[in-house]
Amino acid sequence: IPMGVLSCVKYLMFIFNVLVFAGGTCLSGVGAWVAVDPSGFQDIVAAKAVLRAGAYLLLAVGIALALLGFLGCCGALRRSRPLLLV
Repeated sequence: IPMGVLSCVKYLMFIFNVLVFAGGTCLSGVGAWVAVDPSGFQDIVAAKAVLRAGAYLLLAVGIALALLGFLGCCGALRRSRPLLLV
């Protein structure tokens, strides 16, 4: 495999993981916003318990995605196979 292809794959993996990290950060931000100030979202969701559970679920999924995206970025730049397998 030519080195140019490997370099292209490395940077494409980095860009994809940056997008995953940004999406996870946005999800955790929305989850924290809904958990702190649920009054703006009560019109959308009928039950308060569903809103609170959804906020914490968004927060947990967002943190997990941000962590996976960060580890993927580090693994792509360092060409670390264990970090990429996580």
